[in-house]
Amino acid sequence: MKTLKEASIGSTVKVVKLHGEGAVKRRIMDMGITKNVDIYIRKVAPLGDPMEVTVRGYELSLRKADAEMIEIM
Repeated sequence: MKTLKEASIGSTVKVVKLHGEGAVKRRIMDMGITKNVDIYIRKVAPLGDPMEVTVRGYELSLRKADAEMIEIM
């Protein structure tokens, strides 16, 4: 299982599954990150937190904790 946190800069990945539950999972889904959506990794902050991605045509910053809950392929 590979998570979004482990994806390399400049790559495009596809979401396989969202982990987590309740309000945290709902918040991730409200940002547009759902199953089978493509995510482009734009850049990562020097200390690795947060990371900037493009999803559904807009830029989004994600914390490491949130990125670990997103399983990709």
